[in-house]
Amino acid sequence: MEARATPRSDAWSQVPNALSATRIACAPLLLLLAVAGAQTAYTWVLVPALLTDAADGWIARSLGVQSSLGARLDSLGDCLVWTAGLAGLLAFHADVLWQHRWVIGLVAACWMLESGLAWICYGRLSSFHTHLSKVAGVLLGVYVVVLFVLGQYDWLLFVAALTSVAASLEEMWLLALLPAWRADVPGVWWLRRTG
Repeated sequence: MEARATPRSDAWSQVPNALSATRIACAPLLLLLAVAGAQTAYTWVLVPALLTDAADGWIARSLGVQSSLGARLDSLGDCLVWTAGLAGLLAFHADVLWQHRWVIGLVAACWMLESGLAWICYGRLSSFHTHLSKVAGVLLGVYVVVLFVLGQYDWLLFVAALTSVAASLEEMWLLALLPAWRADVPGVWWLRRTG
């Protein structure tokens, strides 16, 4: 007879997807708060949304409950929250956005190009979640939180932007190397090593 998982372990296995779903639900609220000009409320929603971005994948890996659904939810949550983040930059930090328009524009353009190419190749977001894209996501999240809480630090923006552009370029390289969709590919170096 097969042993059943305890209800607690079943519940814990749903935590990563619940965090991603929460992040997805936060995106329209963030857009509304940006349009309404409610910067304090926006910041209080944005910071936990960015924290769940780092937490959901880590929890899924720690519990061994990664799934293709979880990878897709995570990618969709990233896409929506970062879009809402750009809306927040426009609403509350237009001066920073204008001053650094080329840097921020390059990050956004690389991300949109990679996402568009993934839709052309696979009919969905890539969901590679490479090591470099995870680092870039954390750095961008730290930059945005610092911007909204403490103010602008140019060096932090440049480090986060450079890492993000490199991550997008690596993911475009993976699109060229992988004819079929695969979630959670650590990076080009890993793919080359494992064949």
